[in-house]
Amino acid sequence: MNIVCLDLEGVLVPEIWIAFAEETGIPELKRTTRDEPDYNKLMNYRIGILKEHGLGLKEIQETISKIDPMEGAKEFLDELRATTQTIIISDTFEQFAGPLMKKLGYPTIFCNSLVVADDGEITGFKMRCEQSKLSTVKALQSVGFETIASGDSHNDLGMIKASKAGFLFKAPDSIKAENPDLQAFETYDELLAAIKKAL
Repeated sequence: MNIVCLDLEGVLVPEIWIAFAEETGIPELKRTTRDEPDYNKLMNYRIGILKEHGLGLKEIQETISKIDPMEGAKEFLDELRATTQTIIISDTFEQFAGPLMKKLGYPTIFCNSLVVADDGEITGFKMRCEQSKLSTVKALQSVGFETIASGDSHNDLGMIKASKAGFLFKAPDSIKAENPDLQAFETYDELLAAIKKAL
């Protein structure tokens, strides 16, 4: 039995932190997993900037409420889910993902959670498990699933390479150049065709 594992940000929806950086005019918050492979380091850096500027969960959620899925993302996901089991595996947080999942038709998502103080300050984060994307793919394989994975960033490479088929999608040139063995696609039609071929 097959199961498709997809990244969320940069694949189905725009990058939340980039949108928030643009909304607040804080360019340092544009740094993502495309730039920083160490997720713990990246999140601690972000939390420090939020604290410095007095920003919390409420402000980020206000930005998220204005974010729409990428053009064609919901239709792609609908067709994919009609074809095979699909899970979104993301390093985002449940406090961010809710409104986006509604706009995508409530697909299944595995993600992390933020530690938020009573006043809305983000004080930390809880990762579901170490290397959550790779660990999830390996766990699915251990219970009889064959995985097909796609993503755009450093933290997606583990699950992509561990799967029977894996693809880069809308990845930056730097990641494509570092991984010439991986097929890279720019449109949902191309990705859907590749996944269907791999099923």
